[in-house]
Amino acid sequence: MQAHDDFKGLMPTIRDVVRLNPADNVVIALRDLPKGGHPAGVPTPLPGSVSRGHKIAIAPIPAGENVLRYGQIIGQAKSDIAPGEHIHVHNLGMGDHHQDYAYASANTPLADIDDSRTFQGYIRADGRVGTRNYLGILTTVNCSGSVARFIAEAAAKSGLLDEFPNVDGIVPIVHGTGCGMSGKDEGYATLFRTLAGYAQHPNFAGILLIGLGCEVMQVADLVGGRPIRSDGALRYMTIQNEGGTRRTIERGLDELRGIAQLANQAQRQPAPISQITVGMQCGGSDGYSGITANPALGYASDLLVRHGGTTILSETSEIYGAEHLLTRRAETVDVGKKLIDRIRWWEDYTERNGGEMDNNPSPGNKRGGLTTILEKSLGAVAKGGTAPLRDVYKFGERIDKNGFVFMDSPGFDPCSVTGQVASGANLIVFTTGRGSVSGYQPTPCIKLSTNSEMYARMADDMDLNCGDIVTDGVSIEAKGEELFEILIRVASGEKTKSEELGFGGVEFVPWQIGAVM
Repeated sequence: MQAHDDFKGLMPTIRDVVRLNPADNVVIALRDLPKGGHPAGVPTPLPGSVSRGHKIAIAPIPAGENVLRYGQIIGQAKSDIAPGEHIHVHNLGMGDHHQDYAYASANTPLADIDDSRTFQGYIRADGRVGTRNYLGILTTVNCSGSVARFIAEAAAKSGLLDEFPNVDGIVPIVHGTGCGMSGKDEGYATLFRTLAGYAQHPNFAGILLIGLGCEVMQVADLVGGRPIRSDGALRYMTIQNEGGTRRTIERGLDELRGIAQLANQAQRQPAPISQITVGMQCGGSDGYSGITANPALGYASDLLVRHGGTTILSETSEIYGAEHLLTRRAETVDVGKKLIDRIRWWEDYTERNGGEMDNNPSPGNKRGGLTTILEKSLGAVAKGGTAPLRDVYKFGERIDKNGFVFMDSPGFDPCSVTGQVASGANLIVFTTGRGSVSGYQPTPCIKLSTNSEMYARMADDMDLNCGDIVTDGVSIEAKGEELFEILIRVASGEKTKSEELGFGGVEFVPWQIGAVM
């Protein structure tokens, strides 16, 4: 059962607290509550103040007993907890946690919606559809990053794009790896998939690929003697072969002009909603994330899937403890086992690197009311709605199935989004409770606030307030439908707040796996 099903109908009016599932032994504060206050549903006055988004016990919870939220285990009491007590890091911890995965036991398909709705997109030669029409300058290695930026700056100064009004801009994709690494391990394969995914992304009308020349990630290997783009809009060079920085910039400008001439021919035209692929993210989460924005996104995800579109859930380290909800929804047993294989990989990965899966939540998450990774994960999976899980993909692997899917990634937002874009996401939706400022060129990012206070404080960065689910009694269904309409408008060219602010220059973060040598 997903979070938005668990508490549907339990907030008909504004109140001090909410109980999200009848099985829960906690309630969530919906506003800052003072010491001595006695909110409805809590059997005793509060022995201390409790901030909004935080948990309050509504029954005695002996030390070692499970604490339940969403009807699920979020940890165990570290000491005896009395009714009315604030539950957080001081008295709630995470012990051994095992789940029955019940593979493919609750994978009921959603009813299709066939209303022939479309959006205005750029139909590419390979059949995919872009929501933007950028030129990309893609680098194989950190050593070519500055030159890529020099070319983009020189193009801007020359007014090159003034001649090509249908081109949205030039995006240099630079990063900090590509050399000092093995050329045959998992880290290399992950970077290769990422760069190839960006080179072929439908939001890029053309790509200029630049290497230094002597790096591990060779231009020749990426191009591989094959047309990496079926439209032919790819040019490539190395700085060493061109004779240095200035000559590379000069040739780069010439190549960009040629690519821009091709890109300028693209026009927005009607495309089926089934061509929208949304990468779903949450960052700077709080106690409201699993109550408002995440389930609203989950409802919109279901709507898009019912129209034949695709939604991608990721951040494997932040579904930990809630993976059993996804394995039940797996389309087949094998799909469910693919997800658990990634969980087991992560357990090994963190252990051999001296980490642990419960190094989450972050300090900001904790200030917002989240205590354990189990609690955070249960709220995070609500982004995925209720649709069956069609498949599980590696980081940056091309998504080849429509519907709700999972892509393996870290929980670090820029890195996770980088993988989703490489996999083909032409929109990103990002929920945040503490406030997040970022954008992900070439893919527009729609920001959702979980609470009205943060939305008012950071309105210039937020595209949609989901806090009114609590403050104004707006239903999750209505908010999900509102978001669905925003998806279509943004896919058709409406700018998001992060686009208007110019974000996207530093958020390309490939996942570095393995030794740096």
